[in-house]
Amino acid sequence: MNNKPVSLSAYSRLLRGNRNFRLLWFAQSVSEIGDWLYTVAVYSLLLEFTGSAKSIALAFVLQVLPQFFVAPATGVINDRMSRKRVMIFADWARALIVTGMLLVRVPGMVWFLYILLALETVMWALFEPGRNALVPNIASRDELVVANTLSSATWSFNLAIGSALGGVVAALFGRDVVFVVNALSFVVSALLVKRLRVDEPHATAGEPLRARDLADFTPIVEGIRYVRQDARMLVTLFVKCGLGLMGANWVILPLLGERVFPVHLEGLHASAGGMLGMSLLMGSRGVGSLLGPLIAGLWAGHEPARLRQGIWYGFLLASAGYFALGIAPTLLLACAAVVLAHAGGSTIWVFSTTLLQAQTDDRFRGRVFSAEFAFHMLSMSTVSYLSGVFVDLGISTRTVALGTGAVVLLPLLAWTLALRLWRRP
Repeated sequence: MNNKPVSLSAYSRLLRGNRNFRLLWFAQSVSEIGDWLYTVAVYSLLLEFTGSAKSIALAFVLQVLPQFFVAPATGVINDRMSRKRVMIFADWARALIVTGMLLVRVPGMVWFLYILLALETVMWALFEPGRNALVPNIASRDELVVANTLSSATWSFNLAIGSALGGVVAALFGRDVVFVVNALSFVVSALLVKRLRVDEPHATAGEPLRARDLADFTPIVEGIRYVRQDARMLVTLFVKCGLGLMGANWVILPLLGERVFPVHLEGLHASAGGMLGMSLLMGSRGVGSLLGPLIAGLWAGHEPARLRQGIWYGFLLASAGYFALGIAPTLLLACAAVVLAHAGGSTIWVFSTTLLQAQTDDRFRGRVFSAEFAFHMLSMSTVSYLSGVFVDLGISTRTVALGTGAVVLLPLLAWTLALRLWRRP
């Protein structure tokens, strides 16, 4: 990697000059906007039908935890088959799954919504590691930081816009419209991915996928041995596991928006005001996630030492942001605290992804990223579910936010110790 700082013009050059990345970026953009539109609708539906914080926590767990269990199989699939074809299949399947959410009309159908959320997670577990593993095949080594930062910034922008619009669209047109838009977004994504022209050496030169490979642990053991041979790669793989300890935000932000910071406007129904408050807080998370890597990238450039140092600063900002959220007296200050926390969290995501892509051989990349996502989802789902349980037991949402700030200090300490590995010969 060169050591030049990442200029803002580098992002436009990448999109103009790299057709494959441009198509992948467009696919990401449309599908993620649809996802964030419907997240607010799902959470508000659950609060309306159940009135329980634990129902949101369970929904989020079902959106992430299945990935932990299917990661070994999805990693092998992405290392033995065309990642492009895997992503197309996952998109079409998600379009069908989201369409099924239109059938959830009464509280007695909530169980079906939970099943659909879990199935969509399995398809995400096929798509996202494949997308991350495919980036180094379509972007040069010096473009990786730019590509990952742009992908993260796009995710963040989509979160901010999609979450904000999700509450508005659901309030004005109803949840069904939101579900339809999300399903169509996956169709558009599949059509864009289909147009990619990319070499996939792992699929042409490697072993073909056999059915027994999905139950045989040999490919998984090979992946474990590969990662264990380099302690630096191993600790980098677990960075997102530490980031997952911020997972309580998936419960905290909807509840704060619904119960603590609803938007009061004349003629606006109370439930719609809660959705708008939820949208503003979740949108602030997107704004922070957008700004963090862009600003940090100007400082870190392509220098691996600065990328590692940026991860440390990211954990520090995340902890400080959730401490501030726990004591914020107004919606405006709460939004500012969320921006700060997730600017740090997004920087951690981008920098750790870039470091891992640079360290990993192509034939192992699918398994490595599947494992990374799996441990991230495990920590995130555990923390988010516990936070929902705590709120239902009577612990205030503000206290849970303060607890999140304290918990994030643990990976900060762990990464401080891990940095010593790079000081050794």
